[in-house]
Amino acid sequence: MENTQIKQDPVAQKAAVKGGQRRFFGLSQNVFIFGFVSMLNDLSSEITVRTLPLFLANVLGVKTSIIGLIEGVADSTATLLKLFSGWISDKLGTRKPLVTGGYGLSALSKPFLYLAATWPAVLVIRFLDRVGKGVRTSPRDALIADSTEKSGLGKAFGYSRAMDPLGAVVGLLIAALLVYFGHRGMVSMTRGTFQTLVLISIVPGFIALALIIFFVKDLKPAEGINGGAKAKARTPSLSLRGFDNRFKAFLGIMILFTLGNSSDAFLILRAQNLGLSIVEIFVMLALFNLLTTVVAYPAGIFSDRFGRVRVITVGWLVYALIYLGFGFASAGWQVWLLYVLYGIYYGATEGVEKALVADVVSSEKRGTAYGLYSAAVGISALPASLIAGILWQKLGPASPFIFGAALSLTAVIALTAFVRVERIGDAR
Repeated sequence: MENTQIKQDPVAQKAAVKGGQRRFFGLSQNVFIFGFVSMLNDLSSEITVRTLPLFLANVLGVKTSIIGLIEGVADSTATLLKLFSGWISDKLGTRKPLVTGGYGLSALSKPFLYLAATWPAVLVIRFLDRVGKGVRTSPRDALIADSTEKSGLGKAFGYSRAMDPLGAVVGLLIAALLVYFGHRGMVSMTRGTFQTLVLISIVPGFIALALIIFFVKDLKPAEGINGGAKAKARTPSLSLRGFDNRFKAFLGIMILFTLGNSSDAFLILRAQNLGLSIVEIFVMLALFNLLTTVVAYPAGIFSDRFGRVRVITVGWLVYALIYLGFGFASAGWQVWLLYVLYGIYYGATEGVEKALVADVVSSEKRGTAYGLYSAAVGISALPASLIAGILWQKLGPASPFIFGAALSLTAVIALTAFVRVERIGDAR
């Protein structure tokens, strides 16, 4: 369904026509299609990646410090590569080839988890999958921003963030039904169950790849809705030079926050530690993703109207309370409640953080900016997961969560002090 608003907005109309895009429910074609790509890719990923810590711990007998190493290497690989892929997309003036290649590599690597029998093999496969994520993410986010008018950035990234976990809901419910009817009463993951989940994950990954190839329109940065005539043709540098001070401050604050934001693998292990079965963990993760889906879109719209920093601040405060809860939880029902709140936090912040980046960075630098943003997270991801694994082993399961809560509160103070962004309504 074509939105009549584009006919009333000459700038948006010109950009959409130039890029060969239609409008669907107030969203550009690229944004709309990327939502379904994210949904299908997450369906493929979640039923294997979310259960991978259980496979490592229950089947291969891997210690939490090694799990932390694997997740840290995987996360850091993805986020550091986002820096270079974003910069390359700015330099080349094209986003789609990198997006296509990244999704393709992930789709091809995941099936090899079926054959994995040692933790180094799992590490290599996770590394390749995260290389794919690293290659695609910054160019994709830049293309979403370039395909969206400034007043709708929160809405666009909120929609993208909402569709991502929707696939996880479907995938995790499929996994829960498989375990429930095939292995009732199973407390620990088995190799056979994990291999079945890997097989189920293959098809949606390749469908997502096909959607990108046939329906996503490439836009040169200057052609984007926010590109305008002032976009500079010079090659962007892979540095912070020339970026807004607010953007630089935000990157530093993200590093601080991420040091306490260890891999979600530790939340899953904590749930099992407090007595939840495999089926219960699947259903809990599905509920988490459903809440993320429900919250992300309205949170994005809310940030368009009332400001990104306010939404992120509230989200990080909630995160601190959640991690304190995980640290002091003593029963399985408490984990259920905490995961409900965690889903709300996740949906309310991630898309808004990306919209904030687009607020303070011009179109021709957005690929590099999203790469720098991801690199800031990536620099911290490996030590964050390693610290969490070591704290768990040396001081007990509560310690990494208390550490994360403390850093989150510190990041909130820094965000409100150093990052101020006009609301869209104030800028008119």
